[in-house]
Amino acid sequence: MNHNWKTLLLLTCLPVGCGENTNTEAPPQVAVEQAQQEKQPASPLSQEAQNQIDWMVRSGFYDYSDLFRTLCLEVFPEEELDIKLVKQACDQRIQSWQREQKNWPAVTDCDRLDKAFEKLEEQGIISIQFAGNTQSDGYEIFEDTLHTHDHPASVIGYCFFHKQDLERVMDGKDLVLSFGPVNPEDEKSRGPEIGKIIQQELKQAGLKVKWDGTFNERIRVTDMTWQKRNPACKPIDFEF
Repeated sequence: MNHNWKTLLLLTCLPVGCGENTNTEAPPQVAVEQAQQEKQPASPLSQEAQNQIDWMVRSGFYDYSDLFRTLCLEVFPEEELDIKLVKQACDQRIQSWQREQKNWPAVTDCDRLDKAFEKLEEQGIISIQFAGNTQSDGYEIFEDTLHTHDHPASVIGYCFFHKQDLERVMDGKDLVLSFGPVNPEDEKSRGPEIGKIIQQELKQAGLKVKWDGTFNERIRVTDMTWQKRNPACKPIDFEF
C-alpha cells in the first residue's frame, strides 16, 4: 500500500518537473521595458519616404492601395512605417496633385500618349506603359502579354517604356520607347517597319518624335511634360 502511494506521488510530480521553477512570466523590470517599447511613438516618415510618395502619385500608375503596399512591403520592407502617417502623407500629396491638375491643359502630353498607344494596339502592336523596371522586364511582360492575347496571330510587334524611362521623363528628359517585331530574328528587317508605325501614331497624336529610322536606336518623344491623370488616386476603403 505504501509502495503504491509513493509511485502515485512520483507520477504526479513528473509533468511539472520537480524542483524546477514553473513561473514563466518575465521579471517586473523586463515587463516594464517591453511595455515602454510598445508605447513608444513611431518615427515620422523620412524624407526618402515622402519623396517616394510624391513620385508615385505624380507617375499616375499607382492607385491608393498600391501606394501602401509598395511603400510598406517593397520600398521600405525593413522599416516599421506608421500606417497613419503613411495615409496622412498620401492624402496630402494626392490632394495637392489634384489641385495642380486644375491648371493643366485640356489635353496633356500623357493624354496624347494614351491615344497613340490605343491606336498602336488596334494595329497589332502591343503597347505597354510602365512595363517593369528595366528593358528586359519590359520584353518579358510583352512576351507574357502575347502568350495570353486573344488573337496572337494578329500581333506584329511591341512598344513599351519601363520604370527607368519613366523616371527620366518625369525629370524633364525625353521619353524613350523600346520597340520591335514579334520575332527577334526579324529585328533588323522588320524593326524599322514597326518603328515607322509607332512614329506616325505618336506624331498623329500631337507628340514630337526623334528617331533615326533604324532598329539600332530607340524612339524618343521629346519636349514632353509628364502630366498623367490618375483617377485611381481617389481615396478608397481597404484593409491593409
